[in-house]
Amino acid sequence: MTADDLAVRAALLGRYPDAAAGLDEFVGILGTDGLTRGLIGPREVDRLWSRHVANSAVVEELVPVDCSLADVGSGAGLPGLPIALVRPDISVVLIEPLLRRSTFLTEVVERLGLADRVSVVRGRAEEVKVVTDVVTARAVAPMGRLAAWTLPLVTLGGTVLALKGDNAAAELAEASDELERLGGGAAEIIMVGSEIVDPPTTVVRIVKMKSPRRAGRR
Repeated sequence: MTADDLAVRAALLGRYPDAAAGLDEFVGILGTDGLTRGLIGPREVDRLWSRHVANSAVVEELVPVDCSLADVGSGAGLPGLPIALVRPDISVVLIEPLLRRSTFLTEVVERLGLADRVSVVRGRAEEVKVVTDVVTARAVAPMGRLAAWTLPLVTLGGTVLALKGDNAAAELAEASDELERLGGGAAEIIMVGSEIVDPPTTVVRIVKMKSPRRAGRR
């Protein structure tokens, strides 16, 4: 673990002391089983806190109290599991289409003692029958395609929280027509976790304001 990663770990656990044991265990799993099973690359092991776990956990700042959340394309459980660990008031569904990843997620949920409020659904986002207050996604697809997968899973008035990089504004501009067709309201780019991670996590937040418009309808 690098000095930067140690500093991020200390800052994150300082903010969420009640989640410290679970976060430490999750990082340990990612650095061992996650590595050997191909969910985490070898170069990521020394920066699991700064690049992955803390970067994901701070998104909880945008998650309402006592809500339901679905994490699309969850992969190794990011950002869904760090959010679940620091927010014991919410229920989480991890949606993952690949068998080996969904199997890993099921095992991790059990090991972390989260099975009472975290479940795993194997399937593609456009095929699953899930409706939640919040949908998260990290490194899944460009904004237009991602919106088509995530907005149908959100209740009216609910939000999509998409973790993005420096190209967030460009992706939003390109996807504006699709967002409107899908019922998304004005999207905004929000930076979270500035006291924990550097750079802060970039999140595109979209509120679902209406039902999707049918193709061809104006």
